[in-house]
Amino acid sequence: MKTIAIIPARYASTRFPGKPLANILDKPMIERTYLQTLKSNANEVIVATDDQRIFDCVLNFNGKAQMTSEDHINGTSRCFEVASLLNLKEDDVVINVQGDEPTINPEQINLLINYFQNKETTEPEIATLVKAIESVEELNNINIPKVVFNSKHEALYFSRNVIPASKSQQDIHINETSGYYKHIGIYAYTIEALREIASLPKGKLEKIESLEQLRWLEYGFSIKTIKTKHENIAIDTPEDLDRLIAELE
Repeated sequence: MKTIAIIPARYASTRFPGKPLANILDKPMIERTYLQTLKSNANEVIVATDDQRIFDCVLNFNGKAQMTSEDHINGTSRCFEVASLLNLKEDDVVINVQGDEPTINPEQINLLINYFQNKETTEPEIATLVKAIESVEELNNINIPKVVFNSKHEALYFSRNVIPASKSQQDIHINETSGYYKHIGIYAYTIEALREIASLPKGKLEKIESLEQLRWLEYGFSIKTIKTKHENIAIDTPEDLDRLIAELE
């Protein structure tokens, strides 16, 4: 089994244009994300972009990059375009690493790699990470997707709202056994699963919640959830970047 980590990176972000090239202590964000991903057990790391500036930046720090179409509406289809150019087998695994997480822990990527290396079935499958929620503020933050899963750790639903929901907010107590989990937006797919989901049209649930993974659930795909204890710092706005730089300094 071969594992390819692909980092989708586009320039035209609505909230933060040029985000992949934003400077973080003398290194662009995409370089920091790339170098962190390179520390994992992935066999290869590739940046997938539709912007020449990002492409040139990656080559300048001796990274691997592939130009892609400008028509992709999400990172999944961009990953598939790159994966389709590679000589991958049906049981090879593609890992979609978010380009706006410059401090991603390589062990999180390894969790997904280990899962696919050790799983017994060869069915097309998707896996992702979840982490226990540690504060009520985090739980009520609509920018943090929440997830519930079954006894087999297969995702049942993702939502920007609190799930599972209580009749009274006073019943919410955040602790190690509270059962509230947030979704960490890194995905791993067999190449067959990626091929199938890349062409799916939007479903009703995704349109309501603005969460792409609901499309896959709505069309009947299984999403395995794997717990991580590592915190992720995603950069969505310039203010997020300022906070990260302050922490690193």
